[in-house]
Amino acid sequence: MRKFGLIGFPLIHSFSESYFQDKFFKEGITSCQYQNYIIQDVKSIKSLLEKENLSGFNITIPYKESIIHFLDELSSEAFAIGAVNTVVRKNEKWIGHNTDWIGFYESIKPLLQTHHKKALVLGSGGASKAIVYAFKKLGIEPLIISRKEGYTNYSEITKNLLREHLIIVNCTPLGTYPKTDEYPSIPYEILSKKHLLYDLIYNPSESRFLKYGKANKAKIKNGLEMLQRQAEAAWSIWNS
Repeated sequence: MRKFGLIGFPLIHSFSESYFQDKFFKEGITSCQYQNYIIQDVKSIKSLLEKENLSGFNITIPYKESIIHFLDELSSEAFAIGAVNTVVRKNEKWIGHNTDWIGFYESIKPLLQTHHKKALVLGSGGASKAIVYAFKKLGIEPLIISRKEGYTNYSEITKNLLREHLIIVNCTPLGTYPKTDEYPSIPYEILSKKHLLYDLIYNPSESRFLKYGKANKAKIKNGLEMLQRQAEAAWSIWNS
């Protein structure tokens, strides 16, 4: 039996476990299992890997960057991004990959138009690093907005900045269930039909961030397709 799992904290409403369990059932895969591993301290990951005979695993908040210290190798993409969300065991080595950027790249590309040249990326965590990498691959200039980049909060985003950057991606947890009333505080009234708002959140399916964008005629997209595509990319890595 090949064992896979998701490592992170918290994992109250994780996508991966239900996704892979459904996948195994629908495709008649009986030789694999997937489960959640709730880890509250990054130091516990090492003992988990020693204890569990995992063939591979996904890694999520808050360990997409700190997991790197426990790995033997990184793919070129994961090294360039500086964050890992997929790990495979090969020849007794743990190898880190990043499939977040693939999921985002493939899901946003069909929505892009010629006027989409610059993007605001809200947040600076492991997920946002993958988004920035994908934008560069798409030839779009990303600008990270976060405390690390000198912004005290998102209300500092100016109207001129929004007029220039016609793609806005929420990489923060603001709006995630159960705190669905939260949202990045940006001047939504400046948005137009030329804007594209993308939220990595998928629960709820339409966050406040997306609702306010939609109310101002912007195109919107949640993170479900990105998650599905990154999961399939992870599955390909585990079986290559």
